[in-house]
Amino acid sequence: MTTTQTAPKQNGIESGGPIRFSSRLKEGRALAQDVWSIYNAVNLPPDCLNLGQGYMNFAPPLWIREAAEEALRTVPANHYSHPKGRLRLREALKKHYEADFGRTLDAETEILVTSGANEGQYSVFVAFLEHGDEVILFEPFFDQYLPSVTFNGGVPVYVPLHPRTAGVDKPTGHDWKMDVDELRRAITPRTKMIVLNTPHNPVGKVFTRTEVEAIADIAKEFNLLVMSDEVYECLVFDGEEHVRIATLPGMWERTVTVGSAGKSFAATGWRVGWLIGPESIIKPTLAASTRIVFCSNSPLQEAAAAGLELSKAHNFFPTQTKEYAERREVLIKVFDDLGMKYTLPQGSYFVLLDISDLDIPDDYPFPESLNGRGRDFKWVFPSTRPPCSIFSPHSPRACWFMAMEIGVSSIPVSEFYCEEHRNIGEAYARFAFCKDIDTMHAAAERLKNLSKHLKKKQI
Repeated sequence: MTTTQTAPKQNGIESGGPIRFSSRLKEGRALAQDVWSIYNAVNLPPDCLNLGQGYMNFAPPLWIREAAEEALRTVPANHYSHPKGRLRLREALKKHYEADFGRTLDAETEILVTSGANEGQYSVFVAFLEHGDEVILFEPFFDQYLPSVTFNGGVPVYVPLHPRTAGVDKPTGHDWKMDVDELRRAITPRTKMIVLNTPHNPVGKVFTRTEVEAIADIAKEFNLLVMSDEVYECLVFDGEEHVRIATLPGMWERTVTVGSAGKSFAATGWRVGWLIGPESIIKPTLAASTRIVFCSNSPLQEAAAAGLELSKAHNFFPTQTKEYAERREVLIKVFDDLGMKYTLPQGSYFVLLDISDLDIPDDYPFPESLNGRGRDFKWVFPSTRPPCSIFSPHSPRACWFMAMEIGVSSIPVSEFYCEEHRNIGEAYARFAFCKDIDTMHAAAERLKNLSKHLKKKQI
């Protein structure tokens, strides 16, 4: 006799088979349809310009691509690399970063090449988190941090940056304030790590020296590991100072710094990243990374090495920063012309637009996939005012509307928050300007049409 079994449900989700999947998928939001899937080219109008996702629509420089092609023509670069990374790249990283860190770096023990910055971060969590260890995340946070923490038994603890932009005509990343007392209150006996992201995604904030020193003081006081995500280090504007927390007194031995060839050289698909830190952090992280991926992409490590070796000869990083600043200017000019408030980024390649003044029809048709998301995805009139006085309860949250009606996609910033603090991000949409200048100008022309959908201001 046979028995027909119904696929088990876990937290209201069909498992798809008789075997129960791990609860960590639920805890890490891995099972929910993510924002990148919703705001995907498949779901948007065919001619929609994608300023939502943070990848480039242009290739790395020719001289770096030629280095990749040259590597592919060799035998060694088509086979396994050492799990630490190819020696040429580690030596190039050593030479490139020693002045920034103000110390001699050991390419054998203090530098680890990883399969993108993301895998490097994941390996740090694998190497250092015990079940129940708490990890401080500043909100809004890069969404990959959450599953990386929870999959490894960690508990995320959220400390929001507060947008103090009311009454500020031209807010910048500095107007998103870190409350040091709030950070201190978040520390418990189970706290193991702080994740610092500067320059910051999605705010574009470059943490000030005072802020970084405050984080460092707390890390030293409570004996915490700091993972400093600095993948946008090469994109800092307006003369701002990028402060590496690892260079502060007493912080080298407790800091691992994360870098990215994808962000540095417009090569996000290469999946080459790196970690820099003391041997006491790199050695256990290497042990974890070796069991996760064993080694990273060999020929593209060679290309990344060439990128670092030849960057000065090509004046690459200053030129790239200038080009990104020009793209940023195209985007913010149209927002200025519209009279819309935004956060001017001091680093990275994102602009947060305040969408509170958008006026969307009450009966606008939204897809079911947006049900239950933040109100910056779509607008649902609440029965009570959101618990944050800077937002109007009648302001539409309109990323989907803008993609459909204006033809430019953006990302709802509420997705970068925990449920408790999601209201902070609901007034903002993230626009990426890591696109070629022609695309930026085309997007600006379309965004001008937002003028038809703005609330009329009282004079």
